Amino acid sequence: APARRSGPARSRPLLLPVAPARTPAGGRRTEPSSRRAPFVVLLVGLLVATTLALLLLNTAIAVNSLDATRQRTANAEQAQQVAQLEQQVVDGSTAAALARAATEEGLVPAGAAAHLVLGADGSSAVRGTAAPATEPGTETDAGTASTRKPSPAASSERPSSERSSSERSTSGSSSAGSSSSSTSGD
Repeated sequence: APARRSGPARSRPLLLPVAPARTPAGGRRTEPSSRRAPFVVLLVGLLVATTLALLLLNTAIAVNSLDATRQRTANAEQAQQVAQLEQQVVDGSTAAALARAATEEGLVPAGAAAHLVLGADGSSAVRGTAAPATEPGTETDAGTASTRKPSPAASSERPSSERSSSERSTSGSSSAGSSSSSTSGD
């Protein structure tokens, strides 16, 4: 047979009525509303933080847009300046502009040049007669002869491109003989 327990028997817990909680004068309980307060503060704080973040983001975008507009304007101005400088380079590199700039700096046109021609066997021959450049006082800025007249000997020493057509016809026979003798001697 089953063994019997000795001792007090188990009984159900006793339920006693509790006195009702005291309420403030308004009749509302403070416990549930005090639990909601941190949640409401958290939501309001998140809304304020989100609004401020959006305001800052919008301001940053506006500032960047203004900077981009300024940079586009500056870029367009610099592109126009580059185009003007390129046009100045093109205008300044024409033959007439280079000659004018050279004469302003005191340079004179070079005289006739002689050319050294090398043969296939290694021999060399001089073609033409070298002539020195004219002095700055003997020519005007335009490259024409000044008021002093060249001597007849000087006219035969000038290259044929600088002589007038009448000088070429009169000195053509004498200069042909002198140039052939000077090339054969070298």
